[in-house]
Order: sequence, then structure tokens, then C-alpha cells
Amino acid sequence: MAIALPQAQVLPPTEADTYAEWFACLAEPVRVRLLHAVATSQKGITVGALTQILGTSQSTTSHHVRKLADVGFVRLRKEGTATIVTVNEACCAGLPHAADAVMGLLGPRPCCPEDLPHDVTVRALEPGDWAAVRRIYAEGIATGLATFETGVPSRTALDAKWLPDHRWVAVIEDEVVGWTAAAPTSSRDCYAGVAETSIYVADGNRGRGIGKALLHKQVTAADEGGLWTLQTAIFTENRPSIALHHTAGYRTVGIRERIAQRDGVWHDTVLLERRSPVR
Repeated sequence: MAIALPQAQVLPPTEADTYAEWFACLAEPVRVRLLHAVATSQKGITVGALTQILGTSQSTTSHHVRKLADVGFVRLRKEGTATIVTVNEACCAGLPHAADAVMGLLGPRPCCPEDLPHDVTVRALEPGDWAAVRRIYAEGIATGLATFETGVPSRTALDAKWLPDHRWVAVIEDEVVGWTAAAPTSSRDCYAGVAETSIYVADGNRGRGIGKALLHKQVTAADEGGLWTLQTAIFTENRPSIALHHTAGYRTVGIRERIAQRDGVWHDTVLLERRSPVR
């Protein structure tokens, strides 16, 4: 009996060229160490400091910095006579996506986060929760990394926008400490199962697993409710949120460069998408 082998996928030439350029740039160990030093620095690092960390000459360090900058892994700015090197946050999502694409791993993803906190209850949003939800929304806006919005939408606007069966709040000891909601991406019938999601955690409560609990409810309810695609856009600087969404089956679709301005500053966003395993 002849055995039918699965048909191989073909990576588009343009993507292959881009990824090859990235991987070739990182084929030099000094550049890998350099990129790591830059990525783990809080507010950027000077070429002089990198020279000391790497134990290389100033000219060698400058050469490798320029190579990384040419590909787009790092960004350079002048402060007086010093050159400050900062990581391009987009590569934090772009590199894993490239590796997944090349290795053919952009298939099934995990259902949802594990190790949920025991002290967090997630329930449907109730009329009395709106004040807390809008306050937490304002706290997210204040971080400068959560949204392009600069003012909290009204209750009426949010109520009209969000899907009635896909709005949830996280509660600790009767206090609302976070929320998540889904909104339709289109009014067309063919996109009825596609929704854009948001998730916010109250200031002072981050790092307690609240986002994980909210995301778990968000995706399981979406699967049960017939939503076949969830999508969200996250600032490239917001790495914790990107990592959290990956645990719930979201994958990086791509980087939307300079997609919009906030307070006069252009920002890139990572477009993430989750396809329901139910459909």
C-alpha cells in the first residue's frame, strides 16, 4: 500500500530572505552577547560600556553595533558625544515568530494559562462594576503602554462596543482588580466569530496572576461561545503582556510599524491572534 506523505509547506521567498538576514547577523557570537547586553539594560547602554562588558576594542564594538542596527535589532541615538544603544522592542516578538515560522511551529497552541491564582475569582461584569472597570482603564492609560486612548470611554460607549457574553471582571475579596472584554472586529456576518480583546489589571495588583486568570476565562468562554478568532494589538514595549497572551494560544502575526501616535509619539504594535481549537 502506498503511503501518502503530508504535503510540505513552503515559506514565501520574501519571508525567507528577511529571516535569513536576521539569522546571518546573529551568526557572530559577539553580536549575540552584545544584543543580550543591550536588551537587558534598562534605558539603553553606551558603546563604551558595551566595550567593557564584551572585552573588545572600541572599533570592534562599534562595528558589531552598526551591523545590528543595520538589520534593525538595535537603535542608536546621540547624547552629547556618547552613542546610546537601545533594543528594538519589535525584535523581541519578531525573532520568536521567525523561528516558529521556519520550523513550521505556527500550528496548534496551548489552550490557556495554567497555575491560576486561588484567590482570584473571575465572573461576568455586573452593572455595579462599571466604576471600577473605568478606573482600572484609566490606570492602564496612565502607564502609556496599554492603549492609544488618552481618555476613558464612557460607560455607554463601552457597553455598546463590547460583546454582552464576553466581558469579565477579576475579583479579590469583593474588590474588582481587573477586567477583560471582547469587541466585534467587523459588522459583516462573515466575521461574526472574530473579536478584538482587551485586558487590564488594576494598579498595585499586577504580578499576582490576575491577568492569567482573566485570560483563561476570556479564551475558554470564547471557545464555548463560538468565537473562532481572537486578536489583539499590544505595544512592542509591553513584553509581559505579549508573553502572557502566548500562554493562551495567541501567536505573533506580525509587527505593525508606526501604526499610530500617542501624545505625539509614533508606536509599533505586535498583532497577535488566537484561533479556536474547537473550530
